[in-house]
Amino acid sequence: MLSFTAFRIIALLEGVSFLLLLGVAMPLKYIYMTPLAVQVIGPIHGLLFMLFCAYLIMILKRHALPAKVGAWGFLAGILPFGTLVLDGYIKKQVAGDVRELI
Repeated sequence: MLSFTAFRIIALLEGVSFLLLLGVAMPLKYIYMTPLAVQVIGPIHGLLFMLFCAYLIMILKRHALPAKVGAWGFLAGILPFGTLVLDGYIKKQVAGDVRELI
């Protein structure tokens, strides 16, 4: 079952995991020579990124959003804070379908 709320949660978690990977795990690995954080956060972020991409494709198809939104969506997935900005944008695009937002 595709839920816009689930997409928003995955986007938030993916964004936070990316920030943790860049802001905490990578410095621990390269400054303090402690690779454990990358070994833990890296695969979690990878799984969340794949889920984000899959849900983005499903949201685009279900709500007939233009390809431009999809391109920006995938770009947002690789930028820090990008998924958080995308969440607000897509929420405005599908605001007509109120039952999906609840």
